[in-house]
Amino acid sequence: MSVAPPRVGMITFGDDRAFEWEHVFAAMTKPRHDELGSTLRAAELALITVPQVARTREQIDAQVDALLAGGAELLVAHVPCWTPPNLVVRGVQRAGLPTVLLSNRDPSTHGLVGLLGAGGALDQIGWPHLRLREEVRDGSAVKRLLPFARAAAAKRRLSGSVCGVFGGRSLGIDTGTFDPMQWRDLFGVDVEHIDQLEILREAGLVPAERVRQAVAWLEASVASVAYDGAGLTPERLEYQVRCYLGTRQLIADRRLDFGAVKCMPELSTDHVPQCLSACLLPAGCLPLGAGEPFMLACEADGDGALTMQLLKLVSGGKPAFFADVSHIMEPSGILCLPNCGGFCGWYAGRADDAATNLGAVELRPANRKGGGAITYFRAADGPVTLARLARRAGSYHLLVAAGAVVTPDGEDSATFDAARSRHPLPCAFVRMDGDADCLVKKMAANHICGVAGDVREELAHVAGLYGIPVEFIDGEPGKTVLRKEDADV
Repeated sequence: MSVAPPRVGMITFGDDRAFEWEHVFAAMTKPRHDELGSTLRAAELALITVPQVARTREQIDAQVDALLAGGAELLVAHVPCWTPPNLVVRGVQRAGLPTVLLSNRDPSTHGLVGLLGAGGALDQIGWPHLRLREEVRDGSAVKRLLPFARAAAAKRRLSGSVCGVFGGRSLGIDTGTFDPMQWRDLFGVDVEHIDQLEILREAGLVPAERVRQAVAWLEASVASVAYDGAGLTPERLEYQVRCYLGTRQLIADRRLDFGAVKCMPELSTDHVPQCLSACLLPAGCLPLGAGEPFMLACEADGDGALTMQLLKLVSGGKPAFFADVSHIMEPSGILCLPNCGGFCGWYAGRADDAATNLGAVELRPANRKGGGAITYFRAADGPVTLARLARRAGSYHLLVAAGAVVTPDGEDSATFDAARSRHPLPCAFVRMDGDADCLVKKMAANHICGVAGDVREELAHVAGLYGIPVEFIDGEPGKTVLRKEDADV
């Protein structure tokens, strides 16, 4: 599972004075231009190639237009030697893209002078950018560039996307509500509000044979189906599968990019809970194969769905999960992050194939009046980044925490199981790098999201690009960014 790599436009700027260029800077600039191009092509990036160093306004304009035509999502303004700052500013403004100013550590190039001249000019006009003074040949430049590139690509790809919200506020959870026009203004995201009755209507239209095949696939793929003859029956599971297939059809018909579903209380009480959709869609699990993960938050939590989509984009397409911040184990400080019955199934096994992940999922009777199944498992061990977009006094901020999904020891596990025996739920147990009580103080919602791996640096750049505060709970000095001006961009 992956998304296309960030599309990088690179322009190497050179001195426009003929004598100095020919006698001093050309011999240093051209090899570094070629070296950077080769290095970026070999990295996890899609480089839009430019043939030569740009030294005139005409060359700069032509190269920028070519990069934009090629779909560039960020600009690397390469200043390996001295170059007039106004030429760099011209290229940056014409491109209108998130920008990295890149120079080197070689004292013979005067590259730092060029970097600071261009960077200072961009500061004068209020143009955010990231400055890198790194060597290409030792890999340090690309290592620092990649997180920014992923962040820039995520911002660009999020803009213009459509979030489908099925139903309104769930269970009085105010933090699940949001202002669609604020999303339009800040994130460029459109919101399609869809009645939950549409799920039921589409469910009734799914051909019986397709439902039969999907049920057979599901029963064969999961670890077990605990039919109890009461709440979880073949008929109720079939209805849940119909709702899952109907939701997939609505996603396709409405051309949705991510979404949220209310579910409780109407569907979970009078029909069936939407736990299969919440498990299978974010995991990219499809009957007879795998597909693109579709981020789906529960309880109509729009900001939760938006956080999931950002995590998916900055991580290179990994599925993100959605969960309650339910409990902190004492004295270990392990976070218990369950969900009400549907948890992204990818985390059951963290495998690339759906069969392995679903093979660790049990279908157990739902503790809901509507019956049906929940998707029960304990998330597999591995590093994870937790995050949440939320608002304080109407303004967005981003909270980020690093940690790892772990398996609790026997005593902790037994205590938790006993406490939740009447309502067992899928759960991730996360040991944070920082203080869990600090998370409780800072969280502005009861739901949190997570993605496999460490994407803290990418999220810091995302916050900087959007101009919103970001707070890190990871115990590392200097990692908390509270104001826009403190961010790297």
